[in-house]
Amino acid sequence: MTSLFLITSFFSFLALILARPSFAAVRANSCRSYCGNLTIDYPFALDYGCGHPGFRDLLFCMNDVLMFHISSGSYRVLDIDYAYQALTLHDPHMSTCDTIVLGGRGNGFAVEQWRSTYFNPTPDNVFMLIGCSAQSPLFQGFPGKHLPCRNVSGMGCEEYYDCPAWSLVGHKKVGSVFGSGPPECCAVPFEAIKAINLSKLECEGYSSAYSLAPLRVDGAGGWSYGIRVKYSVQGNDEFCRACEATGGACGFGSDGVTQLCMCGSFNSTTTCDSEGSASSKRTWSLVVALAGFFICMSM
Repeated sequence: MTSLFLITSFFSFLALILARPSFAAVRANSCRSYCGNLTIDYPFALDYGCGHPGFRDLLFCMNDVLMFHISSGSYRVLDIDYAYQALTLHDPHMSTCDTIVLGGRGNGFAVEQWRSTYFNPTPDNVFMLIGCSAQSPLFQGFPGKHLPCRNVSGMGCEEYYDCPAWSLVGHKKVGSVFGSGPPECCAVPFEAIKAINLSKLECEGYSSAYSLAPLRVDGAGGWSYGIRVKYSVQGNDEFCRACEATGGACGFGSDGVTQLCMCGSFNSTTTCDSEGSASSKRTWSLVVALAGFFICMSM
């Protein structure tokens, strides 16, 4: 009777071990989260240790509002387009077709040097700098023309001047020749100056618009205002794809650099399967040892 009880107990214990689900299956993409109606997924994250190390300390969720924080300030995230790897940002102090905001209150757009390989405004994003002084770096070294000031993807100051906001501020258009003073508005692509810093550029304000389609929109009133930022995950991303394929979530270690595969109760430097195989071997070793114990007890 005792032998039968021991054998029955052993096989019940064995069944529990074999039926236990793997942590990788239970913990699938544990880093994915939400802020308001926006999904936060790799390479982004809200929790430290999740996502790509180059995107750490970047997004914050406050009262269901997702904020993007870099050296030039904080911006509201309107959209994350994972298919096209782009963010749409809003700066409350940015001028639009209806409102001109002066006084240098706008954030502009400038990222820390170590982040510059990860984030850049899209090539079809135009920045229109308003009320810049004649001493601005924009106008130095170009005696006859304002070479940095030009249209971007069909968008520029000439059309922007027709916005109703200009009639409210009372500013006058200035000639295009350097001798007659700088233009009231100077449109530039981000790549031309690498940073939109209103203080360093000595400008009173700025606007930003972008185009999502090749279709020309009639007038600046139909432009999309905001900052469209292209993001890029540098290097070979096979590690993360392999991690997610085994049910893990991509993250990084305490050094802020080393990539880890987060598998629930453990982290792996490879995939959840590799750690799971080792765990399975340990489990089977325990099963074999217990089997021997129960057989000896039943004899």
